[in-house]
Amino acid sequence: MSFTTNSRQLPNTDEAPPRDETKPEPLADAATDTDEATDTGEATDTGADEDAAASGEGEAAAGAAPETDGAASIGSGGPEGTAAEAVPGAPADTAGTGDRAEADAPADGSAEAVPSAVGTAAETAPEAGTVTEPEPEAEAGTVTGPEAGTVTETEAETGTVTEAEAEAEAGAEEPVEAGSDADSVPDPDPAGDPAGDPAGEAPDAALGAGAGDGEEPPGDEPPVRGRWRGWRDRYPVAARTLAWTTSVLAAALVLFALLMPSQSDKFQPAEFLRLPVEAIIGAALLILLPRVPRIALSVLAGLALGVLTVLNILDIGFNEYLGRGFNVILDWALFADAQSYLQDTFGHGGALGIAALAVALVIAVLALMTLSVVRLGNLAARNTQNATRTTLVLAVAWVTCSTLGVQNTGVPIASEQTTTVVQDRAEAVRQTLRDEAEFAKVAKKDNFANTPPSQLLTDLRGKDMIVTFIESYGRSAIEDPVMAPGVDATLTAENEKLTQAGFAAKSGWLTSATYGGSSWLGHSTFLSGLWISNQQRYRTVTAGDHLTLVGAFKKTGDYDTVGVMPGIQKGWPEQNFYGIDKLYDSKHLGYKGPKFSWSTMPDQYALAAYERLVHSKKHDKPLMSTIILTSSHQPWAPIPETVPDDQVGDGSVYKAIEKAGKRPGDIITSSPKSKVEYGKSISYSVTSLIDFLVKHGNENTVLIYLGDHQPIARVSGDHASRDVPVSIVAKDPKVLEKIADWGWTDGLQPEHDAPVWKMDSFRDRFLTAYGSTPHP
Repeated sequence: MSFTTNSRQLPNTDEAPPRDETKPEPLADAATDTDEATDTGEATDTGADEDAAASGEGEAAAGAAPETDGAASIGSGGPEGTAAEAVPGAPADTAGTGDRAEADAPADGSAEAVPSAVGTAAETAPEAGTVTEPEPEAEAGTVTGPEAGTVTETEAETGTVTEAEAEAEAGAEEPVEAGSDADSVPDPDPAGDPAGDPAGEAPDAALGAGAGDGEEPPGDEPPVRGRWRGWRDRYPVAARTLAWTTSVLAAALVLFALLMPSQSDKFQPAEFLRLPVEAIIGAALLILLPRVPRIALSVLAGLALGVLTVLNILDIGFNEYLGRGFNVILDWALFADAQSYLQDTFGHGGALGIAALAVALVIAVLALMTLSVVRLGNLAARNTQNATRTTLVLAVAWVTCSTLGVQNTGVPIASEQTTTVVQDRAEAVRQTLRDEAEFAKVAKKDNFANTPPSQLLTDLRGKDMIVTFIESYGRSAIEDPVMAPGVDATLTAENEKLTQAGFAAKSGWLTSATYGGSSWLGHSTFLSGLWISNQQRYRTVTAGDHLTLVGAFKKTGDYDTVGVMPGIQKGWPEQNFYGIDKLYDSKHLGYKGPKFSWSTMPDQYALAAYERLVHSKKHDKPLMSTIILTSSHQPWAPIPETVPDDQVGDGSVYKAIEKAGKRPGDIITSSPKSKVEYGKSISYSVTSLIDFLVKHGNENTVLIYLGDHQPIARVSGDHASRDVPVSIVAKDPKVLEKIADWGWTDGLQPEHDAPVWKMDSFRDRFLTAYGSTPHP
């Protein structure tokens, strides 16, 4: 075991005096002291405290004390930083040290400064009461060495020699310069003052969780932490800068997460110049809690804030592409479709890389947010007084701004952003769960469910019906100043073709149940007459037997129902719900050409295949055909070109066109470029459809075509409507006379102020207009 004494401890008079007991004498000159020390032959333990304080890491070699003959050891100072007082009569282990002390003594008899581990000089004295220069103590939390006049058993047993002694034995004659002077002595309180100078604590702050909590680290520190302490000691300015930079970044990250908007257009400086009440409450809790509960709360709060940040990022993406926030109950299933879209657009490698980047981002957000909150909690605990004062000031400021309604460019200074987001998400979850049960009841109600076949669509008997959806065909295509000139010119030209061929058209607006994507929600809303605005409603309605527009024609018994859907690339059980007898998906249209990003084939080819496989065939009954055109699907690069009908063939002709077209990466990040290419794709789809109708339509052909939803916000603009154009085209004038009271615009282009209906209302209006009798 080791014996340590306080620098002010009284000698133990019960102990037997050492062999050569000396009595205290007045202070003497340093040179005299050294001479006397050499004559007496007693061991001196100089620098033990300096070595132990300098090590702080349990390194035995650095902690061993040099010994000289004839003098009692003098400590570097007690907790108060005063001169250490030697204890007379303290046992000294001089075995095996006398010869070495003589070798160490200078030849001229003068006292030389012995370099210590911290670079300060210790003066030796033969008697108790010798005063030494004050030296820097070990940093807070380290274990100091034995006091003056004592020698630990470890030192005696190991006989290790300090680095300074080794230099003296090697013949070093010049003393080592002090690494610091007396003015640089740190706060002598080893435990540290929690409310002290933050700059002095900054290096400890860099250790992260658990560092600087006022607890002394164990004598044997982990190698990594020991190396870190050594680096801090060698580069204190850099360590302090790194610590405070890390703390500032942690605070900035937490504040960003607390104030982060969920829509990209709301990212403005004023949004981040606010006082989040959640940060003030959280700081108060972290200040009050003890260490273990504080760290536990910090970890939980950091993870929760990380999860909210990830959900906010998803909100931004969903608002950009689908015009709504992320639904934590229903929207997870959409990630599979997103992965397929990425693979079709960027290839397998690109899609895999994007997915890996997304996973890495989620992990990084969770980890960094947790570490940031833990770090800030520890910093507040080490600086309790400053943290408490700051928290109180911010709390008063928040209450004042909230009460007075203080704003910065229209944005309230007092923020409850995170609280509001959490409440909104909780309400959205409750609403989703309620909606599932409520919609199941609504889906069972149908005004035409019990209508006899003989009373359905009596005014359209014998007509070949074609219902066509044009992907992403929205109001913006007709009215946006960038896209409208090209699209409007196409509509005008195609309307002239129809007129010359003897067709007429009426057009209006429908408000889609979806925006930017999820086309199947628009399809099901239009055909079922129910508002299908989310995946849960879609699953509910398609699992039932609600009457669809296609199903109404089929119910009459006078129609064969056909589906041409090149976008379907896997099994599609919804075929039965819609009432489609024969389905031609991407695998059954005979296409041998290249894909155009997500679109599996050009619209011109899909319509040509429909003509070849279905429309041109002889049928016992008229056709009710549902066709979905996909060439205007994002990312709108590359875009097909119209080729002569006799060159379409199996689609191989499109290989050169696809190769020469733009790549998705050329336009996907540019709104102006995306708008231009989107407009071209709509013009191509409309042209392909009207060309088909003019060439293959007849007196009995009736075409209904519409968009399924608006394009994404990058093209349609922020806060664009969900309106899409819809047109009914026919040669038989009686067909359009039935809807004369609808107020629709003549031609393919609806006027800006044409009637706007919700898309789910079309089915009942259409059934009623063409002779169907409701039977709920």
